[in-house]
Amino acid sequence: CYACHGPDAEHRQGGLRLDLRDAALSSLESGQTAIVPKQPAASELIRRIRSKDPDNQMPPPKSGHDLSAEEIALLERWIQEGAPYSQHWSFVKPVRPNFSSDGAPHPIDALLRRELPKQGLTPTGEADRATLLRRASLDLCGLPPTPAELDDFLADTAPDAFDRLLDRLFADPSFGERWARLWLDLARYADSAGYGSDPLRLNMWRYRDWVIDAFNRNIPYDQFTIEQLAGDLLPNPTDEQVFATGFHRNTMNNTEGGTDDEEFRSVAIVDRVNTTMAVWMGTSMACAQCHTHKYDPITIRDYYSFYAFFDNTEDRDDTKTKAPLLAEVSKDRRQTYIHLAGDYTRRGPNVMPATLSALPAQAGNTRLELAKWIISPQNPLTARVAVNHIWSKLFGYGLVRTPDDFGTSGEAPSHPELLDHLATEFMRTGWSRKQLIKRIVMSETYRQVSHDPPDQSYQTDPLNRLLSHQNRVRLDAEVLRDSALSVSGLLKPSIGGPSFRPPLPEDVFDVGRSSNWQASPGDEIYRRSLYIITLRSVLYPTLTTFDAPDAADACVRRERSNTPLQALTMMNDGVFVEAAQALALRALREGPNHLDKLFRIVLNRKPRPEELSRLQTFHDEQKARVQKSGPSALQVLGAHQKAISPAQATEAATLVAVARVLMNLDEFINRE
Repeated sequence: CYACHGPDAEHRQGGLRLDLRDAALSSLESGQTAIVPKQPAASELIRRIRSKDPDNQMPPPKSGHDLSAEEIALLERWIQEGAPYSQHWSFVKPVRPNFSSDGAPHPIDALLRRELPKQGLTPTGEADRATLLRRASLDLCGLPPTPAELDDFLADTAPDAFDRLLDRLFADPSFGERWARLWLDLARYADSAGYGSDPLRLNMWRYRDWVIDAFNRNIPYDQFTIEQLAGDLLPNPTDEQVFATGFHRNTMNNTEGGTDDEEFRSVAIVDRVNTTMAVWMGTSMACAQCHTHKYDPITIRDYYSFYAFFDNTEDRDDTKTKAPLLAEVSKDRRQTYIHLAGDYTRRGPNVMPATLSALPAQAGNTRLELAKWIISPQNPLTARVAVNHIWSKLFGYGLVRTPDDFGTSGEAPSHPELLDHLATEFMRTGWSRKQLIKRIVMSETYRQVSHDPPDQSYQTDPLNRLLSHQNRVRLDAEVLRDSALSVSGLLKPSIGGPSFRPPLPEDVFDVGRSSNWQASPGDEIYRRSLYIITLRSVLYPTLTTFDAPDAADACVRRERSNTPLQALTMMNDGVFVEAAQALALRALREGPNHLDKLFRIVLNRKPRPEELSRLQTFHDEQKARVQKSGPSALQVLGAHQKAISPAQATEAATLVAVARVLMNLDEFINRE
């Protein structure tokens, strides 16, 4: 109903407002009353939704929002009970819930498992140790474990083995690389400015390296926030704190001749407003850019008062490093005004910097005060949104499955008490993300088997909202490429520094203006995907095929598609072909039992006897094919062909085929 009868006064129909109780209970100009508490029959709202007259029926038939009989009955019951209103859950400050453990040793398990018996569900039990090791390694560091790490973990039978494993993963620099990539989605990170000419930002990588370091040093989330939004305004800021303001230099910028500088300056600030609210507060602020939000209590005045915090900024580069920064205009403060209908040339009333009127206020008019308001314990959204983002990376989905919309149009949390428990704990423990992640990963819920138990119906909870088992998740694009390089032994582990250019097929440049692409020399092309140069006009197709974002806007949630093109990429893309070749030679170098060794390297577990038998059959068939085809079959070795002795060439070519099969299994492409 709120689209026509909500906060937006300009487009409100019939003078009726339903999002506020007093307004909904007031008499209309017609003398009727939409809602009469405890009297459904006297309420115009009920009469209208039950009407069969298309001129009177609500919602209007053309809206496509017909109400079911159950929904109508629910509204009638609500009015019969007095039509109580309450503030939307996400705008109410989270409160630590009181709950009993009910025998569960972990509060997450205690809160989650309340609902399972009501639905006839039981937890699936803990996954085997090899699966847990692979899951934790991929989730925390974005890389699969090595055979030596598998052997060590399987041999460690102490009760605290998993606890110590997590501490080792947190201490690994790869942790910062993995979680930095997830944050860079939110930051819409790119090494170029976008638009038609898409010029390079050669030193944007300094912001990326700051993010990696921030995760590895476990900078508290409140400080992490302040430095990105206002590091330059801190007393005596360090170079790194100023580099952090590169968060909002990731905004696209049009520098082509003939453009209106003021227009694109306004476009950049709009992006910064929308991104800040989406990333930290899970709110679709963009809806209020042209008119008051139709569903949430955000007015157009709120929008441009928020806009005013960024209106006094300018893009600047560090004098020493040329790192892109955000800085305050040094002269007189710009006067901000409402853009009528979102048009920067149509000036409405003047506004001063201010936070959202529907939430607790924050004094001050600088970005630093804005950042402090965002991470204030009184702000009901920030901790919840951050916790939900982290939860989604460990389970495939958040407790709120609309991470970009915690407003009235989004989904309610599947477990509101758990969300508030984690949010309040996050703040209470100093906003430590490593501590939050460990708290979640140590739960029995995280460590469960990732498939439906045989005695439970899939129809009971098809989306696994109640988490009776862990979710099986396709690896992110970067993790998939990095895993292939890791198991093959090709991965170059150097951290930070300028981005590199991977080899690209020529037809990538048939569109756009970019050309003269030169792949980086030597083993640079085998670095982690985090360091691939991100040009907005030339996206790396291997990653976009597996749903990597385009860096145009903040990506709060990646889609996970399943397409034939992905299978073709895994079989034929150069990086995966090279990885299979290198993996085959690795197995050849490391001694006998090639098939067992390949299986353990790729899938991080020992093969079952029947699996080894099938693999042996495939190996023998491929070996016979290689022997029959002669020298032409050895071309599968690529650049390695001349380096292999004739005595080993046939076996090497055969193992390439085996490696390609293993790297194309669902078990490699997915995280159990």
